Amino acid sequence: MKERILELTNKYFDEMVAYRRDIHQHPEVAYQEERTMGVIAKALTEMGIEHKTGVGGYGVVGLIHGGKGEGKCIGIRADIDALAVNEATDLPFSSVNEGVMHACGHDMHTAGLLGVARVLNDMKDEFKGTVKLIFQPAEEKSPTGGAPYMIEDGVLENPKVDAIIALHVWPGIETGAAAVRFGPMMASSDRVNIKIKGRSCHASQPQDGVDAIVLAGQVISALQTVVSRNVPPLESAVLTFGVIRGGKIYNVVSDEVILEGTMRNLNFAVRDMMPKRIEAIVKGVTEGMGGSYEFDFSPGYPPVVNDPAVTEHVYAAMQDVMGDKAVIAPHSALGGEDFAFFGEKVPISYFWLGVDSPHIKSAPIHNAGFNPDEQALSYGCQTLCNAALRFLNE
Repeated sequence: MKERILELTNKYFDEMVAYRRDIHQHPEVAYQEERTMGVIAKALTEMGIEHKTGVGGYGVVGLIHGGKGEGKCIGIRADIDALAVNEATDLPFSSVNEGVMHACGHDMHTAGLLGVARVLNDMKDEFKGTVKLIFQPAEEKSPTGGAPYMIEDGVLENPKVDAIIALHVWPGIETGAAAVRFGPMMASSDRVNIKIKGRSCHASQPQDGVDAIVLAGQVISALQTVVSRNVPPLESAVLTFGVIRGGKIYNVVSDEVILEGTMRNLNFAVRDMMPKRIEAIVKGVTEGMGGSYEFDFSPGYPPVVNDPAVTEHVYAAMQDVMGDKAVIAPHSALGGEDFAFFGEKVPISYFWLGVDSPHIKSAPIHNAGFNPDEQALSYGCQTLCNAALRFLNE
């Protein structure tokens, strides 16, 4: 199996690169991936693979039926949307869409899954069951994402999906290496919005008002204790406020301040506790200082929690392809991933694929200079194919 997968991956490698470069040059943000959907559909049509478009928006779902009869169904997912980032790579295939770039590697994911489609379609007489190719839109559209809409449109049915696997290209890991974890892999990604209300007055007579800016300063300081004193020390969590807006003129005590932030963690119990504690602190500080507040917590992506049994197949496949460069990641990441919504319905496994080579040191994801090593397409394709066949032929 390993040798056959490698042979076919090598055969289709240049095609994967061509797909990646075409998609990279024509990026589309969430809910606008119409051209990308067309590229995927055209490719699957040329391969003779049964597929459906318009699933959950601009999603595409393909089916490869094994020639050895009925069996389990494994989904393999790739996200297809880009980011509102102005590219700064100077690549000959740089984005032609100003202000839009594949700065998170979804072009690599999409091209890699088209490679998987090629390989497993050629190998369909060697497995039983079904491979479901899931090309998912709108991963970057937090807090909703695109996965829930595909689920609503029935992506997990007809045939019923027994497990889903996926990867994400990962700067900081060298090409030819990969990492996975048993259990939490990525964090929840939730929104916290707070409106702090005071009472305006002349700046020279602060006793006549309630200074919302002073309140906001006290609230922000007090909220630092949520992670340091309410989250167990061995759990990971982050509370960050990236936006603060307040005041209209220098000599007026502000009557309102807006705080917008994000809450991240890996544990469902911690995720349930944190917003309650945040609001309790906001209430205590603001009301204790004569103000009031409005609190809005918007749940976003849940944590990505890898199923141990499915991850056994993925880890074995990683080792088969990359040897001792396939490792158990020493820690999870606090980035969010809407792949987690699939994990609420079926067992999942998600791993990080290295894209740093001695010749290409990639910038971080979501950076305008992000430029992953295309050789990683080979390792990703091989690993996904190997893992899928292990699962189906178990």
